[in-house]
Amino acid sequence: MIKNIYLLVLSIIWLSMITGCSQNDYSDLEAFVHSSGEGLQGKIDPLPEVIPYKSFTYQAFDIPSPFVPRKNNQVQALTSEIQPDLNRRKEFLESYPLENLSMVGSLQQKDMIFAVIKSPDGALYRVKVGNYLGSNFGKINHISESEIKLSEIVQDGVNEWIERTSVLTLKN
Repeated sequence: MIKNIYLLVLSIIWLSMITGCSQNDYSDLEAFVHSSGEGLQGKIDPLPEVIPYKSFTYQAFDIPSPFVPRKNNQVQALTSEIQPDLNRRKEFLESYPLENLSMVGSLQQKDMIFAVIKSPDGALYRVKVGNYLGSNFGKINHISESEIKLSEIVQDGVNEWIERTSVLTLKN
């Protein structure tokens, strides 16, 4: 009995679903599709002008070779006046790149200002003007409460060195 009622309810639901799906009245959708394109005027931009390829013949006598470094072997004999002192004994903080060092404070004793530097291994070091920092021969020129100014000597080419100013600021 319950099985017959269950089958009757199920068949009524199934018939109502089929009846609902059998309606093919899409007139409102078709009207929308036809009216949506009315009044639109498409404009296509013209194609860009094609510039013809201009061939180029490389003549080695007029232009330097692109495969040779800009500074040739003749320049090696001419060295700049700026050079690091390679015979100087390196300080401990020169074994780290400057980016890996951080200034964590400053101290003042009488007229002398010191900076406190933290190395990547977590050790703290006290430095003063004249000490060296970083792997680019950076010599400390000035120490304030919030920064260290130093001049680094970096290689710019074949046996050519340039001096650049770097700043190490206080980490909060």
